[in-house]
Amino acid sequence: MMRKKRRPSVDKGEGATATTKAKKSRSAGRQTKEPAPEETNESVFGVFLREAGVTLRQDGTSNEIAVDQVVFQKRIQQQLQKSPRYPGIVQEFTTGLESHIEDPERFRNCLLPCVPRLSDGDPSGVSSFQESVLRMLLGIEMLQTFIINTLLEKLPEFMFDGTGDGGLSIPRIIINQLKWLDRVVDSKELATKLMELVSVAPVEVQRDIITSLPEILEDSQHNDIARELNTLLQENTQLTVPILDALSSLNLSSSLLNEVRGAVMATLAAVQLEDLPVVVKFILHSVSASDANEVVCNLRKKLELEQCIVPPVLQASQSHMKSKGPAASPSTPAAGSSQDSVALILDVIKSAVRFQKTISEAWIKAIESVDEVEDHKVIDLLVLFILHSTNANQSRRGAERVLKVKVRTGLFQEALLQKTFRDYAQVMRGYFPSILALAQSLLRSPDPCVVPFGGHMYRHAFTAFDPYCQQEVVGSLVTHVCSGVSGEVDMALELLCGLVVEKPSEMALYAVFVKGVLDYMDNLTPQQIRRLFHLLSRLAFGQQQQGSHIQDDMHIVIRKQLSSTVPKYKRIGIIGAVMIVGSMGALRVNVKESQNGSLPQETFRQVTGLLELVKSSSESSPEAAALYYDELANLILSSTLDPQVQETIAKSVLDDFQDDFVVDLGPEISGSFPFPAHVKYNLDEEESQGGITINLLPLLAKDNQNKGEQQSQNKKAHKRVSPLCLSPFFRLLRLCEEKQHQGDLEEIDALLGCPLILTDMDVIEKMESMSKAEREFLCTLLFHTINWFREVINAFCSQKEIEMKMKVMTRLQNITYLQTLLERALAGTPGYVPPVANFDGESTDGIIPSSTAPVNKAKKDGTGKKRKAPGKNSSESSSQLEESTEAEKTQQEQPEKEKEKEIRQGVSLVSYRPFFRELDMEVLSVLQCGLLSRSLLDSELHTKVREEVLLGPAELVFLLEDMLRKLEFSLTAAPAKRAPFLKTDKSVGFSHLQQKSSKDIASCCVQLLPALCSHLENCHNHFQTLLSENNGVVDGPATDIQEHQLMSSGYQLLLQVLNTTFSWSGFSQPAQRTLLKKALGVLAGRLKEGGAELTLEKLVKHSFEYLVNFRSSMPSLSTALCLSQLLSTVAEKGGNSAAYREQTASLAKRFLSQEWVTPSGEKERGKDFNETLHTLLSIYLEHVDDVLKAVEEIAGEGIPELLNASKDESSASWPTLNRQTFLVFYKVLMAELEKAARKIPACKISDNTEAQSEKLLTWNLAVRDFHTLVNLVKVFDSRPVLNVCLKYGRLFLESFLKLGMPLLDNSFKRHKEDVQSLLKTFQLSTRQLHHMCGHSKIHQDTSLTNHVPALKKSLELFVYRVKAMLTLNNCQEAFWIGNLKNRNLKGEEILSQRSQESEDDDEEEEQRSPQPREDSEDEVQESDSEESKKVQLEEDMDQDDITDDSE
Repeated sequence: MMRKKRRPSVDKGEGATATTKAKKSRSAGRQTKEPAPEETNESVFGVFLREAGVTLRQDGTSNEIAVDQVVFQKRIQQQLQKSPRYPGIVQEFTTGLESHIEDPERFRNCLLPCVPRLSDGDPSGVSSFQESVLRMLLGIEMLQTFIINTLLEKLPEFMFDGTGDGGLSIPRIIINQLKWLDRVVDSKELATKLMELVSVAPVEVQRDIITSLPEILEDSQHNDIARELNTLLQENTQLTVPILDALSSLNLSSSLLNEVRGAVMATLAAVQLEDLPVVVKFILHSVSASDANEVVCNLRKKLELEQCIVPPVLQASQSHMKSKGPAASPSTPAAGSSQDSVALILDVIKSAVRFQKTISEAWIKAIESVDEVEDHKVIDLLVLFILHSTNANQSRRGAERVLKVKVRTGLFQEALLQKTFRDYAQVMRGYFPSILALAQSLLRSPDPCVVPFGGHMYRHAFTAFDPYCQQEVVGSLVTHVCSGVSGEVDMALELLCGLVVEKPSEMALYAVFVKGVLDYMDNLTPQQIRRLFHLLSRLAFGQQQQGSHIQDDMHIVIRKQLSSTVPKYKRIGIIGAVMIVGSMGALRVNVKESQNGSLPQETFRQVTGLLELVKSSSESSPEAAALYYDELANLILSSTLDPQVQETIAKSVLDDFQDDFVVDLGPEISGSFPFPAHVKYNLDEEESQGGITINLLPLLAKDNQNKGEQQSQNKKAHKRVSPLCLSPFFRLLRLCEEKQHQGDLEEIDALLGCPLILTDMDVIEKMESMSKAEREFLCTLLFHTINWFREVINAFCSQKEIEMKMKVMTRLQNITYLQTLLERALAGTPGYVPPVANFDGESTDGIIPSSTAPVNKAKKDGTGKKRKAPGKNSSESSSQLEESTEAEKTQQEQPEKEKEKEIRQGVSLVSYRPFFRELDMEVLSVLQCGLLSRSLLDSELHTKVREEVLLGPAELVFLLEDMLRKLEFSLTAAPAKRAPFLKTDKSVGFSHLQQKSSKDIASCCVQLLPALCSHLENCHNHFQTLLSENNGVVDGPATDIQEHQLMSSGYQLLLQVLNTTFSWSGFSQPAQRTLLKKALGVLAGRLKEGGAELTLEKLVKHSFEYLVNFRSSMPSLSTALCLSQLLSTVAEKGGNSAAYREQTASLAKRFLSQEWVTPSGEKERGKDFNETLHTLLSIYLEHVDDVLKAVEEIAGEGIPELLNASKDESSASWPTLNRQTFLVFYKVLMAELEKAARKIPACKISDNTEAQSEKLLTWNLAVRDFHTLVNLVKVFDSRPVLNVCLKYGRLFLESFLKLGMPLLDNSFKRHKEDVQSLLKTFQLSTRQLHHMCGHSKIHQDTSLTNHVPALKKSLELFVYRVKAMLTLNNCQEAFWIGNLKNRNLKGEEILSQRSQESEDDDEEEEQRSPQPREDSEDEVQESDSEESKKVQLEEDMDQDDITDDSE
């Protein structure tokens, strides 16, 4: 509106300005020399103003205005223009203005807003706010230039005054007059003047001018001014903030913006910390979508937050200095603390990320692109937290994904997290919800690699943040514990335990939260319950007793659980009580002197009272008593108890054990038992006088009798002594002795060699004539005996004396012998449930679900029945689970055991593993003894055995099987192990192992590596010697089948143990690099000395060379497969695994080209052999350089040789290929061919002729191989072969359509002949596939017809795709379609469908001389010849069919 009203006067105004311009310098010069007389000024300037409605005040009060400012401006303009003295009057008016503002007070008045003067008549005539006089005059265009000049000339007078009274800064008010003018008459001139001013003004004024520039200048000046500001920016860092403020408000061209941004980025390192947020804001806000990635990447590199953080001491001194120094500018944080600046920087990034999707994506890409651990900075983590905290789902998911990937690949280390929390706790507090959510997500991840990082986030958050956050962290961890997901629960409990140790007083505040978990113990495994009670009892009964407020609750829970009759709850009670004993009775290190460092009497009384309570409440149930002994043993092993408590336990244990289980060795054993009692397995024959014996058979008989009585009479007066408690009680006794005598077991060493009261084991021969009860009694007796020996070995395996070692070895032999007896006894006792040996599992509930059959190793005796394995509630589902995995494994391990099993008529003990006592890791140290072989025995005539302790093959296999199970349990990071539905089953029998970390286990394996290598070499030498003795024949007359089988099992197990060790995922972490080098150093050192200082790459090379040497002595294909897998695993540890591919492939080929014979002389065969062959053949084709050539070699040479060989013979060049294994070969060849086709690079438009020819050649070979394989169906037309062909045929066809056809489109004109022959070959294959579809339909075989619809669709697609290719190359006439008859595999027409042939759903194409259009004159002739070719071709094919099928 204003503009419209004033428009008519614009032209005149412009004319007037010209005159003013001309006169301005004169008037300005004159004014300083002689001021104009007061009255004339008054008469022109004052009068005009008064008439226009403004009264100028002289007395320090504001000028008054009686009209609206628009009216005022209009009146002045009219007065000037209508005056007879115009244009001279303008000069007079301005001179009057000049003299009026000479006086600083009046000048100030003219700069300040006018006050409305309310006339009595019209109070609403003037609005409440009016501009200053000068500001209103600036709106009059004829006066504007002059007034601007006057103001800018006046400005330097006030430059150094600082702020006057009332905090007014005159320079700032002058600049404010120039802002937001409706029109600037001479913008360019104004810009120049302002920049001149900037060059001379002090910093404060410079800042004011620069920040006001966007509001003063018109858009046309923006680019020029920006260039000047950019120059200024590089000269003066003090002005960074105002310049960037101004620049971000200017309207700039993109090229200039990039230039400015580049300059700003270059100076980023020199910018002051408090200015940094503004700089970052400018950089991020000036980004366009196209250059976002590059800019953010540069910003990330240049932004060194690490240097922004000042150590607390320095920080204090800095703030002290600041308070003394000049006043801080408004942009700096009040405290000036570095944390505040970092917080502001992050806020800037947050707003940029939130409002610009491209920036959030650019940050994610920038962080993703970093691929070195050292290159990651704190900013990366902080930005991920920012991205996660924004509401956009996409950036939240992106942040989570990147974090997981970085943690999984080891690029985000705990050190980086620690540094972030340590230095930026205050900043990160704002992102706490995101930190918590990310930690939860990591902890819940099924990938075990990322779980620990989530744990570190929780831990640091607890230590760094305030109590509210700590409470949230504990709450979140408690939620994890109650989730019931095994891996999550373990990690959360471990974290809580860690926090209790690190921050006991803080954690005590949240003890009530943790106590809440006691309501959710149903889902926890025994190991987790142990952890939970450990942490609660530590809180409640620890040394400082900060959490003493939950003590009573703990006692109540324990008593309630102990008094329960449900075994599960009693178990929880026992575990909990023992953990509380551990915390209450722990050795107090820093206690007051007055108590002599021992427990207070009251506490000691509570501890003994609790032990008595547990003992008395578990006496009624042998399982509960055994669990109590096991738990107490664990406690003594893992913690340091007060000497008083330790002694009390040890004394009662020793006395009770002697009373319950040990009897003196007398001449005869009185009593009536199911079997005649004999003293067996005495290793101390010479000390027969005054010896002792374990009273096993009488106790078992009595226990059985008691059970019978108990059913008729519920109340029992005296305590039951159950043989079930024998092993657990002995373990407790041994650990007490070890603790008290610092590892010396002299007090109880008689128990190693002492005999047991058993029966004569010959009774096993008479199993058939026994009653069911007698057979079960015998099995139970064997289980208890084996478990006793296992526990004895656990106890004495670490003893150093040679005599002790000899006895341990003998006990090992006893176990292996007794196991063979037990296998036979179990075979004759179907439905038998063994006594429990691991008491902390569910198996003690005594419920028997449907038993599971160990199908894999079932005894097939004359009757052909398959034995059922025991089932015993949920722990037994363990036996089912283990069986499915373990039994398959063992089959693979011991392919020849079947034969021997039949001889011995035994069943496998695989499914009975939960019923044996767990062997400690220490027992594996026995592997460090040498290997005893038959040749050694024969030559040394038993003499050497006495001097040196040697392992027999059976014992070696026994120990290796146990070691492999342990390694697979703790080193194989299978997410399945953490799946909730498996509950505790998988871990039955590993409760001691669970208490060690996988790193400890791996270190233990590395220590045993030299011994394992020695055994490996011994096995190798054994089979080499065997081959040389038998002149290279595997099954020579000198072969002892049983020994051969044991040695080959041992050989295979050794390779599997090495493979599992080297496959441990922990080796990929930088922290375990030294352990990996040490392990490889052992292998490399067997070949060359001095491996310690070699690089990892060299170590891998030598290890590989060492292992390859074993190739010549492989006893079976499964052992050969294990060696190949081990070599692949070792090769992967180096940076350059490709270097070893060729060797691995040639080794696999060597094994495939070898005939595998069992020691009895038969060829290896069977399901396991086929599975092994499948894996080995896959390894060969995956590692070979040219898959297509390898496939052609087998399909083109090996299979024809097989076809020509007699029925049971193999192919000459591939002896593993025979009629039984053809399906295996066929399946792998088809699968690998399809995989190779998928990997052929797609055709690019940029490809040159050579590249196209190469790809065409590759496809030619692939199609040729495919044709060969598809045609084999005519000979091998069994259902599985057809199934494979239909499945992979479709996949190959799809790959060809996707990758091959675009290549043919492009190559058609250049390589017409090649394309034609390729399609011709492929057409033969598609026709055969079509026949197979017909065959499937006739036979109505659903397993085959399932593949038909998808395959038919692809076949049709192929036809039309070829048509499209010809059309693209202007050859569509060369294409015609006819109905293809449905035929069966032999090529005979399927008659029943003749009537429907016109509707048949697959058509066949034939291309006739596809020529470009120019050659069309020859087309007819070509077509004819092609047609005759087609007829000829079909005749040939039919002829082929007949000959093929007649074979």
